[in-house]
Amino acid sequence: MNTPRYLLVAALLAGLLAPPAQAAMPKIGIDHVLVISVDGMHATDLEHYIRRHPHSTLATLAATGVEYGNAHSVIPADSFPGLLGIMTGGTPTSTGVYYDVSYDRQLAASAADCKAGRLGTRVAFDEAADGPVDAAGQRQLDPARLPYRAGSCTPVYPHEYLHDNTLFEVVRAAGGYTAWIDKHPVYEILDGPGGRGVDDLYTPEIGGDYEGEQVRPVDHITGSIQRTERYDALKAAALLNQIDGWSHDHARRAPVPNLFGMNMQAVNVAQKLAGYADAGGTPSAGLDQAMGHCDALLGRITEALRKRHLLGSTLIVITAKHGNAPIDRSLLRHIDKQALRAAVETAAPHGLAQLTADQGALIWLRDPAAAGRVAAALDAARTTLAIRQVLQGRALSRLFGASGTDERMPDLVVLAEPGVIYGKAGDAKLAEHGGFDDDDTHVGLLVSNPGLAAHARRVSARVSTTQLAPSILELLKLPPQRLQAVQAQHTRALPGIRWQSL
Repeated sequence: MNTPRYLLVAALLAGLLAPPAQAAMPKIGIDHVLVISVDGMHATDLEHYIRRHPHSTLATLAATGVEYGNAHSVIPADSFPGLLGIMTGGTPTSTGVYYDVSYDRQLAASAADCKAGRLGTRVAFDEAADGPVDAAGQRQLDPARLPYRAGSCTPVYPHEYLHDNTLFEVVRAAGGYTAWIDKHPVYEILDGPGGRGVDDLYTPEIGGDYEGEQVRPVDHITGSIQRTERYDALKAAALLNQIDGWSHDHARRAPVPNLFGMNMQAVNVAQKLAGYADAGGTPSAGLDQAMGHCDALLGRITEALRKRHLLGSTLIVITAKHGNAPIDRSLLRHIDKQALRAAVETAAPHGLAQLTADQGALIWLRDPAAAGRVAAALDAARTTLAIRQVLQGRALSRLFGASGTDERMPDLVVLAEPGVIYGKAGDAKLAEHGGFDDDDTHVGLLVSNPGLAAHARRVSARVSTTQLAPSILELLKLPPQRLQAVQAQHTRALPGIRWQSL
């Protein structure tokens, strides 16, 4: 029976006038993108594991994928800027996020400081921002532990701190469903400036950095490879619920996300506790075990996609927010970061606003004009502090690729000698991240789908993990230019992805 013309017109108008949030995702070959960050995983870790375990899940994914052997995370190689690089397509000069703990001259430490006009505060977007557990068992952020904005004197949540929109916001605005699983509640930053990017966010708290402690209490997850593996398995179970058409906690039915994923921490912890067997990156037994555990979880995830007939329509991305250094244990050297602090304070008494130190150091001063004086003092202490170079001014802007003034950028950056970790006295960890060298930034990157089988290859060209963002949108048939950082930094899609069919 023919449909009356007026009904066709009405149907057409209804489609044209439907709000974007209600629109359906385009029907194409790739309907889902699953991103797994194996935190700490170097390109060499991925290469060694596939070679040593040819029947592993990672080897199977590589056989139907493109492996980028020269992929690099953003600098500094920390979890926050690293993940944001993947999810926005931008570096810290665009996102405004240089580290999980940084400094902002335009914000206040508390509502009282804000009302008194005292601006300039440490911004701690890690477990230090944690608050109580809600009725659903999820730990929330404590507004009193967040920075406060001038004027309204209201707390600034992580997503409000982010300058650029995220993949999650773009996919959700196009009618897609989104989810993410990570290690701290502050990862609500992925909601983006609009605050509505992630439909299903799960952030079980992993706790502090206990890998380097001489005494590691039994309840500290990161003090043990095995406890961290159990923590990863907890999150993987939540992701399996999402693949099966549920929310992460299996409390309600939900679409299989168009963009989703999680991070895994066991490799990161194993690199710090067990390390490598040699300078070439041969894994220790503990590190190989951690890689194997991640591989087993990936096996469960890919099998769940296969059972739901979703493997062919899902692009699987395996990468890392950052690496860990040093790989060569003979280079390892611990320097008490209080010595760095003392050198700064001697040159500029009471002038240190924030020192963030791991594999390198970011320094914010109360008076940026003192940067030259502090740089000279640090340079004079180069031998005792194991400093390779101190950057400020134009050299610092070149390091970060900044084209203009960025008030959130640190005033100085300390590039440490290879293998140096700035930490607490007595630190025993074998590796750490947060630096600028290859061991920190040269990460594994593999994209896989059965449609890539005929073109499986290893790309040797240098690429950035920021290039994942426009690539993901292209594969979902969404314009990459909808990402602000992609526009601002002209981020290109990854090379070498050629499809057998879509």
